[in-house]
Amino acid sequence: MAKTEKPGTGNAPSGKAPAGKIASGNTPASKTSAGKTSSGKPAAEEPSGKTSGGMGKIGLFVIAAVVAVAVAGGIYYLRGGFNHDDDGTGPKTDPDVAELMGPGPTEDVFLGKLDAPNTIVEYASMTCPHCAQFHNTVLPELKTKYIDTGQARLVLREFPLDGLALAAIMLARCAGPDRYYAMVGGLFETQKTWAVPGTDGREKLLLIAKQAGFSKDSFDKCLADETLRANIVAETKLAHDKFGVDSTPTFFVNGKRLTGEHELKDFDAALGGKPAEDTSKPEGDESKPEGGASPAEGSASPPEGGASPPAGTAPGQ
Repeated sequence: MAKTEKPGTGNAPSGKAPAGKIASGNTPASKTSAGKTSSGKPAAEEPSGKTSGGMGKIGLFVIAAVVAVAVAGGIYYLRGGFNHDDDGTGPKTDPDVAELMGPGPTEDVFLGKLDAPNTIVEYASMTCPHCAQFHNTVLPELKTKYIDTGQARLVLREFPLDGLALAAIMLARCAGPDRYYAMVGGLFETQKTWAVPGTDGREKLLLIAKQAGFSKDSFDKCLADETLRANIVAETKLAHDKFGVDSTPTFFVNGKRLTGEHELKDFDAALGGKPAEDTSKPEGDESKPEGGASPAEGSASPPEGGASPPAGTAPGQ
């Protein structure tokens, strides 16, 4: 079952996040230059109550804004995780694809080819350990099988569950579209080192940001961007109110809500592919046909090279 962590306490298993070409667009049929973004979802009202001035720390406004949206909207957090099937709301309906892929508060940055026939939309929080697990272990396989082959493209949309998650995704946005997924991947890969409660989280996040090329000034300037912050909070509210997102990670494949454990086999089923089969032989069954005959015509051979999924790009590399 898909789960999410209590705000501000996310821990994730370490691993390699995938690298890849970044492209953008606003609908499955759109064509824009790689590395540029274009608006992606239905417009939503920006939250009121903006403040002025810089942010020496992640202010109470930031935390209150995200948590207020979450609590008022009925988003539930549990230390042990979130159960999609036990949230008290009953079965969820799938959103209208045109609305899901229409313009909205933030601009979509796509991972994959713009003309890919399938679109995967992910709503994630940077402090969510289950989001990190997906990016560190499942996405490399998904990328190799579907994204790199041009069969699908993925867009990650912001759904921060706490102030630190909001700050982290703001930094990914400030890194620019060409470095967005590298920054996201690096943050998920190192999540255990910076996703900690209190002001220590901000200081540790600064250390990660410096590895990605941020200075203390550019770090503070990014987190003081009120427009970016308001748009991300509006994105979260829109996702919950319009598309029924109430946990992370939440996926939509061609507009259909993905169920299951969010493993490769679940994406296989949603994309019409066959789940990965266990090709291992029973123990001790290593005999060959008598006379050393070659495999029967049409039988599959193992892929040449046995290459593993591409390793992730850490920030600043």
